[in-house]
Amino acid sequence: MTLAADPTAAPAPSEPRKRTAGAGRRQRFARHGWPLLFISPFFVLFAVFSLYPIGFSAWLSLHDWSLIGPARWVGLDNYHALLHDALFWQSMLNAALLFLIYVPAMTFLALVLAALLNSRYVRLEGLWRTLIFLPYIMSGTVAAAFTFQLLLDGDAGYANRLLSFVGVSPVPWLGSTWWARISVGLLVLWAWLGYNMLIMLAGLLAIPPELSEAARVDGAGPVRIFFRITVPLLRPVIVFSVTLSIIGTFSLFTEPLLLTNGGPANATTTPVIQIWQNTFSFLRVGYSSAMSWVYFAVIVVMALTQFFLVGRRDRRFSER
Repeated sequence: MTLAADPTAAPAPSEPRKRTAGAGRRQRFARHGWPLLFISPFFVLFAVFSLYPIGFSAWLSLHDWSLIGPARWVGLDNYHALLHDALFWQSMLNAALLFLIYVPAMTFLALVLAALLNSRYVRLEGLWRTLIFLPYIMSGTVAAAFTFQLLLDGDAGYANRLLSFVGVSPVPWLGSTWWARISVGLLVLWAWLGYNMLIMLAGLLAIPPELSEAARVDGAGPVRIFFRITVPLLRPVIVFSVTLSIIGTFSLFTEPLLLTNGGPANATTTPVIQIWQNTFSFLRVGYSSAMSWVYFAVIVVMALTQFFLVGRRDRRFSER
């Protein structure tokens, strides 16, 4: 007796179809899998060294931990205590005062130096550009702070010697609260002027020279061309430079720590110095984490406010 084949049964897959399906999977992996595999180390490192510390810092801000023993849940107590911490808010005020001391002068000088290096009247612009940028490389070193201490020392500093030579009484550069802020501002100005000058110079090089040539043909002088054409076109670059200066001022750590150690009377203590002291000197890790989140929120609000105000002013200017 023979068995008849079931006509409704599905036919067995053929070997060529299997090979085609396998080749399709390999092609899809070669098209999508290998690129993802090659960039996966970046995402792994980003998660380990960025996302995890951010999340861990947020978790720590809700706990009390001294690096020894288990962390204790305190909820929002760290943030509540921070609202009444006069020293932290003084450090925020110190950063704001430092910003007012050196950023306007630095922005103006960076713009002037960039305009001079971009002009046809300056020779060896590559050498001058390197010399102006060089302090940015040296600013975070102990040698730079030690040099400024020699210059600004109250008794034997070279700055006071020069002042006494012209008949001016000595200045307590590092011994007075306001003069200490000015001294830190001078150090930061010296260090960051070249960096901001390169930003301005890049913006100037992006401006089409035909605009200045057309204005010159119409009889406009160099000063009028600079203020009527160059500066308005350079406004986004100036805003970018000032925004970086805001973030950099509130993030100052090396310069005031090496030059004045945050003194005198905490006059040059910045928020980052406060966070560092609470973490490693007082072992208040949870409290310093709350500080860092409040500090981050203040920076974000200031940057967004500046972009909003400048954007609204640009829209009004374009509507005219």
